[in-house]
Amino acid sequence: MGIMRMGYVHTRVTDLAAARQHYEETLGLYPVLEEPGKVYYKGWDEWDHHSVVLEEGGVGAAKFGWKVQRDEDIEEIEKKAWEFGCSVERMSRGENPEIGDGIRIIAPSTHVMEVYSQATAVGMEVGTHNPERFPRHLRGVGVPGLDHALIATQDPGLLERFFHHVFDMYTTERFASSFDDDAKTIASWMTTGNQYHSIACIEGPEGKLHHFAFKLEDWNAIGHAADLFTMDDVPIDMGPTKHGITRGSTVYFFDPAGNRNEVFAGGAMAYPDRPLITWTPDHIARGIYYHAREINDRFTTVYT
Repeated sequence: MGIMRMGYVHTRVTDLAAARQHYEETLGLYPVLEEPGKVYYKGWDEWDHHSVVLEEGGVGAAKFGWKVQRDEDIEEIEKKAWEFGCSVERMSRGENPEIGDGIRIIAPSTHVMEVYSQATAVGMEVGTHNPERFPRHLRGVGVPGLDHALIATQDPGLLERFFHHVFDMYTTERFASSFDDDAKTIASWMTTGNQYHSIACIEGPEGKLHHFAFKLEDWNAIGHAADLFTMDDVPIDMGPTKHGITRGSTVYFFDPAGNRNEVFAGGAMAYPDRPLITWTPDHIARGIYYHAREINDRFTTVYT
């Protein structure tokens, strides 16, 4: 199958004006479309019409979009979703602005997953002909684009199997009760290509969002982002630090509605034949907070 990447996330916010200040001025996303109660954004290194949508009214993730290579991939995923026992419906071009026909799947965790193959290409801010490394006039952090998300579910093992069977993903790392074959899955990091994880799930309240993340270039960019968060009074949840899991560099922080964001850089490379990495409860603090090796209460209790 041809799932290439997470194409978009729709997130609910309580105050659209405050959220716009955060996502536009602090993170540096580009607004591309406004509708009543909604604003659509893209990062400077993204070429499709949008990757983040703010929806006024509440908190948490409203839905996720997944882009596939071919129209035929949508039909194959639809068939596999029915086989898995999921609720599936067709979505038509225009239901999401600048997004083509597709399907809408209710995952076992109750999260809404949309699959599509066509999106209006608006181009990267640096273009494609002899481009510069980055735009000259970035705002705030200047995030290049959406990277991944971590969602909560009461049964991470079931949701992991859903992504394996329906989206043809493979697991790069897993947090499990033991190293035994029949161990309980507590969290899982999954991908379709060489990106180390495009989606992850953790045991928690059903249908909730833990965070969604934006990619940055390196450790220096992570530190610079943390400085800007402090300047803009953005609540930092954790970091700057590094993960044992994924080997990425990170800062976790909150938008004005209380949705957790992350900026993430580096990380290991993923390949289908790479051995699965397993973490057990006695080492999970090192896996998440590699330096401090202590987990703050917010990280395991705050979901939206």
